Amino acid sequence: MINNGFIRVGTGSPATKVADVTYNTQQIKHLVDDAQSKGISVLILPELCITGYTCADLFFQEALITSSMAKLIELKDYSHNKDILFVVGLPLRYKHGLYNCAAAVYNGHILGIVPKTYLPNYNEFYEARWFASSETLLEDTIKVGDDMVPFGTSILFRHHQMHHLCIGIEICEDLWSPLPPSTLHAINGATLILNPSASNDLVGKSSYRKSLVASQSAKTITAYAYASAGFGESTTDLVYGGQCLIYENGTKLNENERFQLKTTLVYSDVDLERLMHDRMRMTTYSNHLAAHFQTPYTYVPFDMPLTTQDPIKRFIDPQPFVPSNPRKRSARCEEIFSIQTLGLAKRIDHIGCEKVILGISGGLDSTLALLVCAMTYDLLGKDRKNILGVTMPGFGTTDRTYNNAIELMKHLGVTIREISIKDACMQHFKDINHDPAVHDITFENVQARERTQILMDLSNAENGIVIGTGDLSEMALGWATYNGDHMAMYSVNTTIPKTLVRYLVQWVTDYKVGENAKGVLMDILDTPVSPELLPPDPKTGQIKQKTEETVGPYELHDFILYHVLRFGFSPSKIYRLAVQSFQGKYSDSTIKHWMQVFYKRFFMHQFKRSCFPDGPKVGSICLSPRGDLRMPSDAVAQVWLDDLNNI
Repeated sequence: MINNGFIRVGTGSPATKVADVTYNTQQIKHLVDDAQSKGISVLILPELCITGYTCADLFFQEALITSSMAKLIELKDYSHNKDILFVVGLPLRYKHGLYNCAAAVYNGHILGIVPKTYLPNYNEFYEARWFASSETLLEDTIKVGDDMVPFGTSILFRHHQMHHLCIGIEICEDLWSPLPPSTLHAINGATLILNPSASNDLVGKSSYRKSLVASQSAKTITAYAYASAGFGESTTDLVYGGQCLIYENGTKLNENERFQLKTTLVYSDVDLERLMHDRMRMTTYSNHLAAHFQTPYTYVPFDMPLTTQDPIKRFIDPQPFVPSNPRKRSARCEEIFSIQTLGLAKRIDHIGCEKVILGISGGLDSTLALLVCAMTYDLLGKDRKNILGVTMPGFGTTDRTYNNAIELMKHLGVTIREISIKDACMQHFKDINHDPAVHDITFENVQARERTQILMDLSNAENGIVIGTGDLSEMALGWATYNGDHMAMYSVNTTIPKTLVRYLVQWVTDYKVGENAKGVLMDILDTPVSPELLPPDPKTGQIKQKTEETVGPYELHDFILYHVLRFGFSPSKIYRLAVQSFQGKYSDSTIKHWMQVFYKRFFMHQFKRSCFPDGPKVGSICLSPRGDLRMPSDAVAQVWLDDLNNI
């Protein structure tokens, strides 16, 4: 299996005995073997793990210094023919000083040794009593056994073939400093930061530690693996909980449970492609290069097999636009709804109009748009009667959606207009010589354009603006009639995907409307998604034209859309993610089929997005031609389809 930019990273905290380098080295070997059996390519262990962090004045003892160096050489030999790069901590003597160091070991070699820069010497810490800072170093090599090894803080370990895998190391307190070394590491190419640490546990310190790792990984756009000393360190005055963390660009991928009486190991697959995409898009990231390239870096090459087996060891959210946690989802909905209402309020205030006009179908999108209008008018202190809701029954309108549209408008206290489009469409069919018994694209689009014409003409008559109701997913797929329902004077749902529209309506139902409106809103939430442009089922009178039967499941399309636009992933990688995320719900062939549909429609309908109406951006994905998506309308999808077809 190709790696698709994924690298399996582990962070472990072995059981320790203070100053017992033989025992500690044996535990490190066990942990390395365990990590390798789990497919881990890069493993980080705690600070000074060969000796133990809490040796105190024992660090002045020749026997401890000499034996720890011998154990490093033993670990180097032990690593021969092992496809795992691991980092261990030890005290290392260089010239006149002792340094707190991290050694990178791979396949019978010590790739480099990084000394600690910032030594804590306050409160319970006394590191400056024993160790010298890396700032005292001038040379960049050190002899370990018979080998000369790169030595210093400006060392990065870069994979020979996959340059995206570039590893930097900083040690414990380095992260807590105002300018962590990892900042310079990242600017100079590091995508994975390893932090061997020995951070004692106090009340509240774990949360702060996690916030530091999260923040630094986000600021530097890196994956960040952190391993702290745990059980076995001296408890004379302090306790070490052995916290292990893996973050990626501010998001936690995995962590262990602290305060274990045994060795712990956690791991995750970090996505280097994802990180590089964000760096490439964030042009301000590269602005720092010139300012900091005066620090010369040593790039140490290494080579190892880079494959990841299925399943990918990380959570792949099947609904990336919708938080799975109910509390976070509610907060997200509240924030989005506030953005929608504030955006519309600004537009109404700027134009100076009193009225807005929108079509109400009894479906989810128009319901959300109407709710936004109602709450916006409340925000502005305006009468909801100045909201003109227009229901326009056509050949496909069912009693269910018609009644829901009327009832919703009544409950919200807006002005209701009912204008049937049937006669006007029949006249138009006659004018263009189209047989109305033929239910083709012409039959459908005539209705959509007739509805838009009514709304536009009413906006002139009422001196108001037409509010668009279409959502992000529809525009990505081109599921809108050109110069029909895709057109408006302001579109409040323009950056909201279909999977999120439902939750927004549910949130408004729960928190923003009275009990009398909840019944109709719940029925709207339960109604199949449909443009209702084809006649209902003649036997049941129910909706016959169901959108997802034609274009595919919106949850799949939203998943694809997110990974295409947010990270620029290849179709083959998105397919792999989708197969894992939707396992048991959609077959592999079904996912591949709808992905083909997505790419064809996404490229084919760019011309509709090139004249997209104004609307507020609420998240990281937007199709506006004025900013987020500048794409030629005649681009060809063949490269993407070829990649997908090669699976």
